[in-house]
Amino acid sequence: MSDWNASHIPGQHGRVAVVTGANSGLGLVTATELARHGAHVVMAVRDTVAAEREAGTIRRSAPGAEIEVRELDLASLASVHAFAKDLAAAFPAIDLLVNNAGVVLLGPARTTADGFELQLGTNMLGHFALTGLLLDSLGRAEAARVVSLSSITHKNAHLDFDDLMSRRDFNASRAYGRSKLATTVFGLELDRRLRAAGAPVVSVVAHPGLSRSNLTPRAWEYRPRTGRIFARLGLLVTQPPERGALPQLFAATAPGVRGGQFFGPGRLWETSGPVVEVRPSMEAADPGVGRRLWTAAEALTGVTYL
Repeated sequence: MSDWNASHIPGQHGRVAVVTGANSGLGLVTATELARHGAHVVMAVRDTVAAEREAGTIRRSAPGAEIEVRELDLASLASVHAFAKDLAAAFPAIDLLVNNAGVVLLGPARTTADGFELQLGTNMLGHFALTGLLLDSLGRAEAARVVSLSSITHKNAHLDFDDLMSRRDFNASRAYGRSKLATTVFGLELDRRLRAAGAPVVSVVAHPGLSRSNLTPRAWEYRPRTGRIFARLGLLVTQPPERGALPQLFAATAPGVRGGQFFGPGRLWETSGPVVEVRPSMEAADPGVGRRLWTAAEALTGVTYL
């Protein structure tokens, strides 16, 4: 694993890979590398125009790359159901699902189409529903993996099961941390349930450390002047997305990856550096928290599995 990089990705020919939020940042790097190494990549995105433009760039840089764009809005369960239905019809077997898409909100509280707090609804609940709806297709692949994208912010977060939607006392930064803690809990609990069911699918988790993406500027859109300052400061302390995407690419493609593993950068408190196996917070690893969140997610999304 020492100094692992994208050149170490084994051939992905014959594999179908779905990457959410693949039109920019970490998702775009992930989709690009998977396509360059032979996978048939589905870019699952809200902004299909931007994604088609990026898909064209990938095809030009890697002639023969198999890549397509499909619309998916994780902030709408109706969109998740429609996407999953169409995808399962097109690809009876799916080898890889990278739950990469995410939203950071640093302004006033906002909700999804289904009334969920936007960050929890997009970052975790949308992916929970999507994974469940695609599980049959994943189970038909020879060695399928689900990769969930966490964040180092999960380590300082705590889930309030009496107020999962942060309605009582909304704080945007705290709500984001909770959404990433929930994502981490989901990825680890998914692995426990897959193993208990004897399923051939592996669930792993990764985080990018401090990486540049378009999420931070968007998060500060409600305060343009401050946002520009923070965006510029971010360039000084964050690593490029090509580096930040390596943990999730390792989780998705490296031989020998086991269910329940968690990968991230290995230096400066996991903010940057080579890919290593890292530890989730105690709350994230707690099976009791996992069971409780799973029950809540099933009730909220109406998607029941495992």
